[in-house]
Amino acid sequence: MPGPLSHLKVLDLSRVMAGPWASQVLADLGAEVIKVEQPGTGDDTRGWGPPFLKDKEGNATRESGYFLACNRGKKSITVNLKTPEGQELVRRLTKQSDILLENFKVGTLERFGLDYDSLKELNPGLIYCSITGFGQTGPRSKQVAYDFLIQAMGGLMSITGEADGKPGAGPQKIGVPMVDLTTGLYSVIGILAAVANRNVTGKGDYVDVGMLDVQTSLLANQAMNHLLTGNTPKRYGNGHPNIMPQQVFACKDGYMVLAVGNDGQFRRLCEALGDNEMLKDDRLTYNKGRVEHRDELLGRLANHFGKYDRADLLARLNDKDVPSGPINTVPEVFEEPQIKAREMQGNLDHPLSGSVPQVFGPIRMAGSKTRATKAPPLLGADTTDVLKEAGYSDEDIAAMQSAGVL
Repeated sequence: MPGPLSHLKVLDLSRVMAGPWASQVLADLGAEVIKVEQPGTGDDTRGWGPPFLKDKEGNATRESGYFLACNRGKKSITVNLKTPEGQELVRRLTKQSDILLENFKVGTLERFGLDYDSLKELNPGLIYCSITGFGQTGPRSKQVAYDFLIQAMGGLMSITGEADGKPGAGPQKIGVPMVDLTTGLYSVIGILAAVANRNVTGKGDYVDVGMLDVQTSLLANQAMNHLLTGNTPKRYGNGHPNIMPQQVFACKDGYMVLAVGNDGQFRRLCEALGDNEMLKDDRLTYNKGRVEHRDELLGRLANHFGKYDRADLLARLNDKDVPSGPINTVPEVFEEPQIKAREMQGNLDHPLSGSVPQVFGPIRMAGSKTRATKAPPLLGADTTDVLKEAGYSDEDIAAMQSAGVL
């Protein structure tokens, strides 16, 4: 069964996380992705360890866990983009590609003659996606950015963390590079929109995605809370600014999460806890009142939850269809029966270790394959094959290797 994007070829000049995450999604969906890396060192994330994958003898390889998380399903070639020969090689590959993905500093590829305006002359149907920290325009456009910085500048850290005045209060970043990941996903959306438009017009397009733009859009309800009131959204720890009750609660033997999302669920919560007084309290009947009486409600619920063993309470709440669950560690996530049933974690064959674990993508399609079967590539593993397909002879390839182009 082919992937839904098996007709597309992607030339991926990106590295680190946002760009590679985008191209991994495209690879999972069947696109042929050619990852272009710097000779000798490759993608920055190859060195972002430990941990590193171990070979069959138990020795550490050069394949970091970070790199292995976002480069599945790709081919790797090495090209020195600073050389005229390397630049010409990219031009030749561009003629044969549908999509080019890059995340260099603004102006870098223009100096190499590899910017969109130059390459669209060679391939009018080219879809060219640039990922940067701040986009292609504006006073910060030429500045470098990483996920942590954008989480700070984009307001995310100001609304993440324990509330002021409580132990541990202060802004916090999210535990994964969420802006990188969502930037990758928005890039895929933009790319596929351009593909759909090309099917109608026959013309390619330029997709400009800035991480700060992405994070600003992800402020979502918190942005609207501010825009409607002029107030500055604040941190609520594990609570929710607009919906109650949603919070972490301590049971006798551990913590759990309650995520009530509507008035019917709150009524069923009261029934599950056997609290008729709370059920009949008119102040708490509707969400608006529960938000206004947040602290009182949370205190009453905490008294209830502290009397139960976690498993017993979760069973009681699940029977009443009240959204709730344990706070799993990462290892516990992969032991979760639902995750196992969905086969979210598996292994792919790897030339050094025999196999490499992978967390597969979440997209399922009835009539198409949506999971790449090729492990993240060794540095330059596909250089010769890709160049031969592009029309280079063995002599051409040997000459470029000797000249330090590959």
